Amino acid sequence: MDSILVWFRRDLRDFDHAALCTALRRGRRVYCAFVFDREILDALEWRVDRRVEFIRESLVELDRALRARGGALIVRHGWAISEIPRLARELGVTAVFANRDYEPQAKQRDARVRTALQADGIAFESFKDQVIFDDVEVLTQAGRPHSVFTPYRSAWLRRLGEDDWLPHDGSGARLVAPAITGVPTLAEIGFAASDLRALGIEPGMSGGRRRLADFLGRIALYHQQRDYPALQGVSCLSVHLRFGTVSIRELVSQAIAAGALRMGGEGAAAWLSELIWRDFYFMILDHFAHVCERSFKPAYDAIVWEQGAQADAAFAAWCDGRTGYPLVDAGMRQLNGTGYLHNRLRMLTASFLSKDLGIDWRRGEAYFARQLNDFDLAANNGGWQWAASSGCDAQPYFRIFNPVTQSQRFDPAGKFIRRYLPELAMVPDRFLHAPWRMSPAEQAACGVRIGEHTPAPLVDHTQARQRTLQRYAVVRSGAVP
Repeated sequence: MDSILVWFRRDLRDFDHAALCTALRRGRRVYCAFVFDREILDALEWRVDRRVEFIRESLVELDRALRARGGALIVRHGWAISEIPRLARELGVTAVFANRDYEPQAKQRDARVRTALQADGIAFESFKDQVIFDDVEVLTQAGRPHSVFTPYRSAWLRRLGEDDWLPHDGSGARLVAPAITGVPTLAEIGFAASDLRALGIEPGMSGGRRRLADFLGRIALYHQQRDYPALQGVSCLSVHLRFGTVSIRELVSQAIAAGALRMGGEGAAAWLSELIWRDFYFMILDHFAHVCERSFKPAYDAIVWEQGAQADAAFAAWCDGRTGYPLVDAGMRQLNGTGYLHNRLRMLTASFLSKDLGIDWRRGEAYFARQLNDFDLAANNGGWQWAASSGCDAQPYFRIFNPVTQSQRFDPAGKFIRRYLPELAMVPDRFLHAPWRMSPAEQAACGVRIGEHTPAPLVDHTQARQRTLQRYAVVRSGAVP
């Protein structure tokens, strides 16, 4: 091909990039572009958004990296469905290359771009990049997409070969640098700076490399520490995976190098399993787009959720971290204050909303979508449907997390609780996970009055559990696959 335009989206790096590397092999000249898509940005609720700043700062680094290779990044602010065809015509390219996106809205966008390009005689090609396997690469023996994770993981591992994690070769054609002005400021696209850096979030490829290097020094303990929010046990790479400042192939390669497929590599194996979960949820979203609006298992749409003023008040309390259950509230305060929520607490808070409060999981899913720095539709939806037992879940009736025992088990010394609920700092350890069990005298002794300094529990968990089992009885007849 004479010239190719590479359209960057959620793949903000210049290495091991499927579309870029393929373009460099097949074209004589390669242009690179990114669109701040107003279809997405205009819908955001706040003009201070860490995700937008993360993207912008990552683009600055990407542009710098491309310039060092003789190219540059063309950045537009507008509607991608019109900006990409217009740019392709202006540059006179033969084809536009992009890495595949699996979200329904993105697939519709790409279809419209493809149609517009074809009308101008310009090809549009997409490539697998953000997952190890997609489309029909991992199927059941019956030739259907998997609906349960464990057999999917087994099939995924059987399918895995060295070629699947090798990086793409980026040598070949010349990158072209047209006359451009660089990456626009946040103000130029209608946003303002956030507390991204203050929170220790380093955007870009360099930030991803540092996060990965830090985690690889701890990966051997991952299986032991990942469920404890007070520990630095997880990778904290999710935001980099979300925006593609790291390569999924490199992460899988590092997991395997750390022993994920060998005896004694339990930490690396557990982390590899989490990466496979990521592929699984992308596969679900790709093949079962109805999950964006409805339950994965249609029978669960018959569940009647709590509604009305009382439910709205309970939802607001959950959002604000005022449920009266310390670990739930600490988790929600972490989310609201930092845009991050530890995975164990994502499961706990989601379970509490849907099964203790009986509130539709879709309300929680939407709240997480607004708050999370690493918001990813596939993972967020998959996690919420897992917690609500409406998704890919072989045993739905036994996943009702007890917020007290979860707290006792995963924050036994209360370090995480006290970090985000300083008002409970003086509560003795034996009462910290259920402070309402203190007598009035014990409350006075530590300066915490239930209902005044900290909320009383919104619900009794034992009673809520029984209501949940009754609520789910509509699908216990065996109609659920």
